[in-house]
Amino acid sequence: MKLSARNQFQGTVVRITDGQAMAEVVVKVGQLEFVAAITEGSVKSMGLKVNDTVTVAVKATEVMIGK
Repeated sequence: MKLSARNQFQGTVVRITDGQAMAEVVVKVGQLEFVAAITEGSVKSMGLKVNDTVTVAVKATEVMIGK
């Protein structure tokens, strides 16, 4: 799979929390955790399961840093 996003990270699905229409998918990349809200249909169509290896792609219009 090729994506235009430059910020791509390989990680492992550690948790999937189902909701009414959306699911929260937590992916561990090193010591970081990325959280994505995707449709439950996407979870099912991709066959996502805990311990799956996935690619996290980040394409944002804004990145903030605080101190």
